[in-house]
Amino acid sequence: MKQNGLIKVSMAALAFCISTQAFAGDTAPKATLAGNYTIKYNTQPASVDSFSDMFSKGNFFGRLRSNTFLFNYSKSTQNDTLSSGLGGSLVFQSGVFDNFDARLGLYYTHGFVDNASLTTINNLKGGADVLNRPDYRANRSQDLGVLGQAYLRYSGISKSEIIVGRQLVETFFTASNDTKMIPETFDGIVFNTNAIPSTKATIAYLADEKMRGHTDTNSPLVYSSSTTSDSINDDTAMAKGLTYTNLMKHGKSTDAPLIIAEAHNTSIENLKLDASAYSVPELVSQAMLEGNYKIALGKNFSINPGVRYLHQFDEGAGKVGGASLSGKALTDAKIKAAYDDPTSMNSDMIAARLVTKYQNYTLNLGYSNIYGKADLIDPWRAFPTAGYTRSMARYNWYADTRSYRVQFSAKTNITPVLKDLNIEVSALHTDNDIAKGWQSENYYYVGFMQNLPALPQFQWRLRIGYDDILNGTSNAASNDNLDSRLEFNYLF
Repeated sequence: MKQNGLIKVSMAALAFCISTQAFAGDTAPKATLAGNYTIKYNTQPASVDSFSDMFSKGNFFGRLRSNTFLFNYSKSTQNDTLSSGLGGSLVFQSGVFDNFDARLGLYYTHGFVDNASLTTINNLKGGADVLNRPDYRANRSQDLGVLGQAYLRYSGISKSEIIVGRQLVETFFTASNDTKMIPETFDGIVFNTNAIPSTKATIAYLADEKMRGHTDTNSPLVYSSSTTSDSINDDTAMAKGLTYTNLMKHGKSTDAPLIIAEAHNTSIENLKLDASAYSVPELVSQAMLEGNYKIALGKNFSINPGVRYLHQFDEGAGKVGGASLSGKALTDAKIKAAYDDPTSMNSDMIAARLVTKYQNYTLNLGYSNIYGKADLIDPWRAFPTAGYTRSMARYNWYADTRSYRVQFSAKTNITPVLKDLNIEVSALHTDNDIAKGWQSENYYYVGFMQNLPALPQFQWRLRIGYDDILNGTSNAASNDNLDSRLEFNYLF
């Protein structure tokens, strides 16, 4: 499909969404979309008197969305790519009976791909998840339908809940990251509690994940070189040396779970303390500590310094897949020599930021340093440098990487419905170790987001990032690129 055809599809989606609503007014939407792409359900499940009422008195939440991705290279020798997704979701939230309730979520996307310039699905970059990647590789299928949520929740414990089944899991190490067409979800058990004063805590046992561009579930930390398999983690930030074959060869489990524990404490005035840890048994684990302190300098003005420290523990992953996320630390002589110990995944990260807020304007100065021991393994769509030096589509947690970011945001209103235009701009410099196979770059980003004032259920987002590659490839300048993303969402 040509580029103008894809643009017409997006415009048609916009027109359709607007035409489905004959009224606007000040009626509060049933659900709203947060800046981090999580959905807040403003209508909560009601208590009911019978099992049958759980379903007859439940709530439905719908979403129509269109997402278009245009990836341009600065040199004509590279092929530009264009893709678009059109689809949505239908989520059912049951009533609460005897402290039990349930949720089901169906998701669908149809991907439109500019085949004329497409050599492999990976060339679509950020736009690859508008369809089922394995199915598209195998038979050019452009449809993806999946049961994204299916869980039972028990809330009979004081200030606590237990959720069992397929669900969105928002922690420091995991996220739904619903920036494409279908969110990342996990199969497992999650326990949330506010029973400890001034503290929110979570413990999660996640047996499988359902990735955004896949139909089937996969083990959280198994990669394969197969281009057709739908049951492996092929996330960009996956440790690609942890293949099914390598794990079997070293006697490691190929279905090890992801176990997470974390706590957030606000017992000290103006101080927020966060601690989080994950473990994939017999392979790797991480622990993170963070503190953010608010210094109020007036009614609408504050300075907020923050520090984050993370340590990665190698529990066998290094000998299986090596110290590099690329999987080449054990096979490529040049990359192997760049690591002090190419068979160890032990590593550390330190990050600091200074966030200045005035009214609804925010200036964030961020820094992060990944020490030169090993790359960080975090392929579950929550990013260790988020809030500090993380920008759209940038992975800056490779060994011996230092990043610096300036971010400014103008949020002219802070209500869930963004009736005024919200703007975010940032400049990121990443200094990588070229010898380890990565590249240094300057990355410039601007993003716009707004709900239509006359139709608060409808939101549009435009995000643009320009990547100025400084070195790390034989012809770095030819890989400079512009990543543009246009999205429409209608919640009902």
